[in-house]
Amino acid sequence: MEFDVTARRRDAHGSEARCKQAVIPLDTDPAGNTDAFNPAELLLAALSACMIKGIERVTPILKFRLRGVEVRVHGVRRDVPPRLESIVYEIVVDTDEEDRRLDLLHDNVRKFGTVFNTVAPGTQLSGTLRRRRPGEEGPPS
Repeated sequence: MEFDVTARRRDAHGSEARCKQAVIPLDTDPAGNTDAFNPAELLLAALSACMIKGIERVTPILKFRLRGVEVRVHGVRRDVPPRLESIVYEIVVDTDEEDRRLDLLHDNVRKFGTVFNTVAPGTQLSGTLRRRRPGEEGPPS
């Protein structure tokens, strides 16, 4: 499997990335741009998408029933050399499945995610997968 993305500068305030029929605005302005993801945020979004895609891929195989998923990611940047020093994630699953099945789902996310396994060796990557609590704000979808 191979992937191709093309990015181009739009102006001094932003760029865009294209893949297939999709376009993503990029924050490449040194002053920042609140209407787009900066490169570090884009990496965290890719990691989040990888986790959700892995869950979507494995739930039919495991016959795992869920109503929704939300991934929350926090990255800490180190200045010298510039890099993401650590990434902590929380996967919140809206499900009635047993705890052991949640553990199995989390194991699959960690073992079979392309972006997850690319990022993990180069940073302190850790996190949890938990069930959504009754009444918790912002239902995953």
